[in-house]
Amino acid sequence: MTVAIIDTATANIASVRFALERLDADYALARDPDEAADCDRLILPGVGAAGPAMRTLAARGWAEALQGEARPVLGLCLGMQLLFAQSEESHCDLLGLIPGRVMRLDPGAAGPWPHMGWNSLADIEPDEPLLAGVATGDRVYFVHGFHVPAGPYARATTEYGAAITAVARKDNVAGCQFHPERSGAVGARILRNFIEASA
Repeated sequence: MTVAIIDTATANIASVRFALERLDADYALARDPDEAADCDRLILPGVGAAGPAMRTLAARGWAEALQGEARPVLGLCLGMQLLFAQSEESHCDLLGLIPGRVMRLDPGAAGPWPHMGWNSLADIEPDEPLLAGVATGDRVYFVHGFHVPAGPYARATTEYGAAITAVARKDNVAGCQFHPERSGAVGARILRNFIEASA
């Protein structure tokens, strides 16, 4: 099983690579879709802003290729947000693989903006394959200033001023708002679940 890490040029590529190496996973860094042709599944990481990331995905052919992608896809942090339809950040259209809008986070009294730190998972869908072996209350690491409100595609949530989509899924496309590659044993379990799950 080989995982392609989509190179958005704005992503946390190194930490994702190190996380996969700790799991002894075979992976390839794919600048364009041709470089991922022989891979079994795709990871779309991301750190930065939606607009520049979408411009890079479009320029490298990924925006079009992902529209018809049948392999399992996992977006991480900004990568999860890019799976949705539109974003208030950069006021841009996204990939549109999951219905919904990315909105600016309003933490209120919960803490500062952006949200940086460990938060607990809640509302875990028991049949979500990414979350096999993950329990309500398990903590994962977030760094984000925008979010997708909890809705019909949320497979787990967290609270930071409001209920936030922590894990999303629509068919073969899933995402984590947090950084599993920086989330210790819980994050490693999620990445392993993605690598080993049936397509």
